[in-house]
Amino acid sequence: MTPNRKPRVVVIGGGFAGIQFVRQLDKRNFDVLLIDKVNHHQFQPLFYQVATSQIEPASISFPLRNIFHGNMSVQIRLTVVDRIDTEQKKVHTGIGSFAYDYLVIAAGCKTNFFGNNNIAKHVFTLKSSVDAIHIRNHILMTFERTITAPADQKAFYQTLVIVGAGPTGVELAGAFAEIRKNVLPKDYPRIDFSKFTIYLVEGSAHTLNNMSAASREASRRYLEKMGVKLLTSTFVKDYDGRTLQLSNGTSLEAKTVIWAAGVTGNKIEGLPREAEGPGNRIRVDRYNKVVGLEDVFAVGDIAYMETPKYPKGHPQVANVAINQARNLALNFTRRLKGRSLKEYEYKDLGSMATIGRNKAVVDFPFFRFKGFFAWVVWMFLHLMLILSVRNRLVIFINWAWLYLTKNTSLRLILMPEDKLREENATLQQQHGHD
Repeated sequence: MTPNRKPRVVVIGGGFAGIQFVRQLDKRNFDVLLIDKVNHHQFQPLFYQVATSQIEPASISFPLRNIFHGNMSVQIRLTVVDRIDTEQKKVHTGIGSFAYDYLVIAAGCKTNFFGNNNIAKHVFTLKSSVDAIHIRNHILMTFERTITAPADQKAFYQTLVIVGAGPTGVELAGAFAEIRKNVLPKDYPRIDFSKFTIYLVEGSAHTLNNMSAASREASRRYLEKMGVKLLTSTFVKDYDGRTLQLSNGTSLEAKTVIWAAGVTGNKIEGLPREAEGPGNRIRVDRYNKVVGLEDVFAVGDIAYMETPKYPKGHPQVANVAINQARNLALNFTRRLKGRSLKEYEYKDLGSMATIGRNKAVVDFPFFRFKGFFAWVVWMFLHLMLILSVRNRLVIFINWAWLYLTKNTSLRLILMPEDKLREENATLQQQHGHD
């Protein structure tokens, strides 16, 4: 390193872990290069509300350059990382190579299809703002098509299947059940929404399998009361865009399938084999240093850290990502000052999920509760995680308006004209229209 030059820290990923690390790092002592394939931080816990037309994507998306506005020690590059050269200490990307003194990998995870490429071709995922907009467009367009569909095709259009009953799947199912009851009948008065069927398919025996027994049972009761059909202890074997094959031997004809059944790490080429952990995660020590490497670290969902309390790695949740990143940033400063480093230990603050209006479940370390108060706590804690005060206010106003009116005005179909013409032509062929 050149004398008087600050060490360069390259950070891959602008999610919870990456953003928190850069914000906490002492920029007087380091220069930072943040690399991401999108130009904004995305608040993943509320993607489902974008998909169900409750809030706009701009409310939960934060441009990276705005987050670090005016900070001369932070540079940002919009590109995809191809591989890492740990010997030359370079990150190779689609726009060139970048040297580093320290590398922090916060690349997060992507949807896991468990090796079934056919399913991957035909289902919707919910891992980005773009995914959420695609689902919103598709759902609304599906109801436009339902109006003119032949009688024998209407059930196909009015069947929605969500695969995976973790928090994302449960929250999606609850949100769709509510707009089916309160919103869509007013927009489409000629459609019989009693025939709009929402299925939630889960491989384990319970919804919210990682929460307490009381929360699992409460979420099931809430969903069943809202008219969601639960298929637990059931796996999806295949889906061709029309027919969903299930492990219990039955099948469903469904126009829309949303996959929320698991994640796998965004694998980065160039790491040693000994650093490969389960689910494409990267093995790290208690200081988030990648196993077998010096000056390379991994934080957040991509990091696999075994501890006595968590011998199979930490849960892939925002709280872990944020606090690992904070600890690593502080350790960078400790290292410079010659002080001993601090091991990371996860303090489980609890988990929660909302199923709809006035319905949520919360598991805190020492007590659990459900219902209206849990719903209020869920909203408050999620609002506090939003990066900007302005966005918190916008989201709160949207939620308040939705609560008072049971309606929003955000149901926009954003589709290029040529795409619309293409879909129309396909439908005419399928339905035999002139």
